[in-house]
Amino acid sequence: MANNNYLFTSESVSEGHPDKVCDRISDMVVDSYLSLDPVSRVACETLTTTNKVVLAGETRGPRIDKEEIINKVRNCIKDIGYDQKGFSWKTANIETYLHEQSADIAMGVDSKDNKDEGAGDQGIMFGYACKETEDLMPAPIYYSHKILRLMAEDRKNGFLKGIEPDSKSQVTMLYDQSKPIKVTSVVISTQHSKNLNQEQVKELIIPYIKKSIPEKYLDELSQKEIYINPTGQFIIGGPDGDTGLTGRKIIVDTYGGAAPHGGGAFSGKDPTKVDRSAAYVSRYLAKNIVSAGVSSKCLIQLAYAIGVSKPLSIFVKLNEGDESKVEKVIKIINKNFNLSPRGIREMLKLNNPIYEVTSAYGHFGRKPTNKGEFSWEKTDKVDLFKL
Repeated sequence: MANNNYLFTSESVSEGHPDKVCDRISDMVVDSYLSLDPVSRVACETLTTTNKVVLAGETRGPRIDKEEIINKVRNCIKDIGYDQKGFSWKTANIETYLHEQSADIAMGVDSKDNKDEGAGDQGIMFGYACKETEDLMPAPIYYSHKILRLMAEDRKNGFLKGIEPDSKSQVTMLYDQSKPIKVTSVVISTQHSKNLNQEQVKELIIPYIKKSIPEKYLDELSQKEIYINPTGQFIIGGPDGDTGLTGRKIIVDTYGGAAPHGGGAFSGKDPTKVDRSAAYVSRYLAKNIVSAGVSSKCLIQLAYAIGVSKPLSIFVKLNEGDESKVEKVIKIINKNFNLSPRGIREMLKLNNPIYEVTSAYGHFGRKPTNKGEFSWEKTDKVDLFKL
């Protein structure tokens, strides 16, 4: 019998976290190539440490001058908010080692002889949706993201003074009968200026908890269970305090541990890489299925082989009591959705430069924009799934 009463925790990290700085830069590179040629191929990894940024990877498409990429890296760092002694957009030493994509990889992916293009790699990808929040995301990760996103907005507009870019959040919720009923603890660690003591930091940050989480979940939250900078001062942060790498926050990027993860990171990869595109379409399918009222939860897994266009398997798991609907749902997916790499890109319009904005505060549970960003969050296929 399932355990329906439990505590569950998810964390988020801000755009100033060292790993997220790397994700932002890598996705900027993807967008830079796609903006010039929508069929560009990019796989870009970034490393950051004290006042240094290193880019490496492979590309295929237009030629972009190294200095142009370096200037765009500086703009990313500036927008995040780093102009500190140990990491500054003005003075950081930036190196780029991007090179041409391997011909062997390209051969397996390209379409030729009337053969549809294959997946860019083998792997499994998951999508998930549930009715815990209005955006059909698990509540702990949704509220963890929201706290940091609101903090970043106010930091950048000058309203939140003395708080620096590097922050982490963590929200623990009590579930009863598999539904979230209250928050039992919140942890926020945030970089700050040397002019603030910890009481001042706490006074600045606690309002963001109340802005982000519905009051019904906070009624019983003890002040003792709100932890702001629990280790003490946090002045040295960002890449000066810790090395960052692209793709190390894959659980933050997805569902906060509430659903499985196939293991592949998203940032720095063009949409021919099914690590990214198939994870997006899996979320798209799951969200439309839940929005249609088929079930209160939906987990989807897709599996691919490098060079093979169709998915090797489609797995659907619904909430308890809805298992009888799974076969019908899979039939609807097979009949109405082209899940080849090209089909996914065309369906969700993924060849556009829409990825830099995804690099922080989660790839899911976001609002689709008129620029085409977060197209996988649309619920425009609900009618197909009404059983």
